[in-house]
Amino acid sequence: MTHPATPDWLRRMGVELPILQAPMAGSQGSVLAIAVSEAGGLGALPAAMLSPQALRDELAAITTATHRPYNVNFFAHTPPQPDPQREAAWREALVPYFAEFRLDPAAIPPGAGRRPFDAEAAEVLEAFRPPVVSFHFGLPEPALLARVKGWGARVLSSATTVAEARWLEAHGADVVIAQGLEAGGHRGMFLTDDLHSQLGSLALLAQVRDAVKIPVVAAGGIADARGVAAVLALGASAAQVGTAYLCCPEATTSAVHRRALLTSPEAPTALTRLFSGRPARGLVNRLMRELGPLSPLAPAFPLAGTALAPLRARAEAAGSCDFSPLWSGQNRSGCSERPAAELTRFLAGRMAD
Repeated sequence: MTHPATPDWLRRMGVELPILQAPMAGSQGSVLAIAVSEAGGLGALPAAMLSPQALRDELAAITTATHRPYNVNFFAHTPPQPDPQREAAWREALVPYFAEFRLDPAAIPPGAGRRPFDAEAAEVLEAFRPPVVSFHFGLPEPALLARVKGWGARVLSSATTVAEARWLEAHGADVVIAQGLEAGGHRGMFLTDDLHSQLGSLALLAQVRDAVKIPVVAAGGIADARGVAAVLALGASAAQVGTAYLCCPEATTSAVHRRALLTSPEAPTALTRLFSGRPARGLVNRLMRELGPLSPLAPAFPLAGTALAPLRARAEAAGSCDFSPLWSGQNRSGCSERPAAELTRFLAGRMAD
């Protein structure tokens, strides 16, 4: 049964509940997306870290397991130019940690990184024609965007300021995700790198709602049915939720990340560039405390994570989260080990269904 608050743009696709599961690269795959979509929400597959073959496999898994609508998410960043001097300074800052774990900094392997949406990804995607495609860090080039819209996909993208929301509307987005400062993971900011421009969810939602004519989805700090009801009452067409899904059994969140989320409900979060090179919100850990969460030493996105990978692997093998990106929003009250379908219905106030 469709929720009375579900907007027309979701209802027409067959989505029953005004709940969007936030795509969370590194912490989920198709299994979580399937569970959310089957429960009546809009599940999402993060594709920025997937090779073309892995993307094809994940899309095949989704379309085999469910006939419900789903979202595929990509990054739209511009890859940085190599900066050997900055990379050397970053690795020098990490030398004490490599020594602590008896690792050789000279043996750092190349990282998988995060690739922006490109023609190769579009070709894979077109074979499946997902009904929703979303982007972080703006939108892809016009020709690629036109290709996505050509098969009828609805395009969503994140805005962290009113200016970004207006830009997205003017450049072809069908729906804006207003990402408040409380949100976990990477900030979707793309017109500015000034963190002072970032607003909390309710302030941003109200201003974006007044500034654009297209539907607005609220994201950031929403962890239960009360939060969903609040943003719907303030004019959001739906709520996007991420952190609450991280501890569901369908998520692939690492053991140290899960433990930190479940056992440290009052631990602080901070925006940090250390783990990728772009501001992202996560639980404060040793690396953030010792280097400073916004250290200018970190290379540009997505290069910072390459040198950290061996440290993270060695520390996690020992049960430590000191060098791991513990992405989390400010509100972790919804984190539990309940199944994703149950959580989705809970967020929509549908526990009795």
